[in-house]
Amino acid sequence: MKTKSTAVKAGDAEKKPGRSVPELAALGLFLIALIVYFSLATEYFLGVENWINILSAVSVAGIIAVPGTMLLIAAQVDLSVGSAAAFTGTIAGLYINSSSVGLGIFYAILMGIVIGLVNGLLITKFQVNSLITTLGTLAILRGLSYIIGGGQTVMVPKLSYLGLARPFLNLPLAVIVFVVICIAGVFVMKYTTFGRSLYVIGANPAAARLVGIRTPRVVLICFVLSGVSTAFAGLILTSQLTAASPMAANGLELSVITAIVLGGASLNGGRGTISGTILGLLIIGVLNNGLVLLNVDTFWQQVARGTLLIIAVSFDQLRERWGIKRG
Repeated sequence: MKTKSTAVKAGDAEKKPGRSVPELAALGLFLIALIVYFSLATEYFLGVENWINILSAVSVAGIIAVPGTMLLIAAQVDLSVGSAAAFTGTIAGLYINSSSVGLGIFYAILMGIVIGLVNGLLITKFQVNSLITTLGTLAILRGLSYIIGGGQTVMVPKLSYLGLARPFLNLPLAVIVFVVICIAGVFVMKYTTFGRSLYVIGANPAAARLVGIRTPRVVLICFVLSGVSTAFAGLILTSQLTAASPMAANGLELSVITAIVLGGASLNGGRGTISGTILGLLIIGVLNNGLVLLNVDTFWQQVARGTLLIIAVSFDQLRERWGIKRG
């Protein structure tokens, strides 16, 4: 009877994403309101090239936000993504300049896997809190980026193709990679056992163990995916800038977390969708782009992003309280 009860709870956890439909509708309306406002405020906002710029701007954070959503659904978080992107980008730049583009890309992805494994093993094997672990690796990787790069920006003109190429429908390669990863993420979360197990792990870790879910392995895989995504993001940033900088992707983790929480994922785990995260990313992208077109000071843009994060977290807490009262 206990096993049956646990299975029911696990099933309930899998159905939680369905509750986010009204929330997604509200996010969609907010996004439309932003688009209407900025289209009236500036004549350049609705231009095709401007929207390509918006998609390009959110693609780097978006590539990381997909596995980041999986982690938050499983009640884990990776705050090292910005530093990891800078580190892998610096690794790639050094190897590309000294050897070949292929070797640089290989080592960047390899280091992304290693970063994910280190984070994942510290959390699953040594039971270190994910917030503390990734805050530590955030500092370590940023420091290593400065050390291996000699504190200097390294020019990497050979990698510019990744940032400049528009192979399909005049869309930048970064946007295409982002779209492919989003489609893969939606498929995994909706139609695979792995995706459904993340909701169970986040909603009720004890139930996940009782129904036979190998929680450490699932969480470890998510951190490896996060590490690989930071390598892709680092490569794209390096190609867009035609340079590898230890200062690159500074604050990227803020944009990623904001988009995920704004999209409806719970900080306590067990709830969230890739589609919600995509809406969150678009809201951030449209807001940033609109403020730039309106010539709003960069410092006020930072204030706006920070305010958006606080609002998103506040709504998350309200959702949690409302859910408890309903139960």
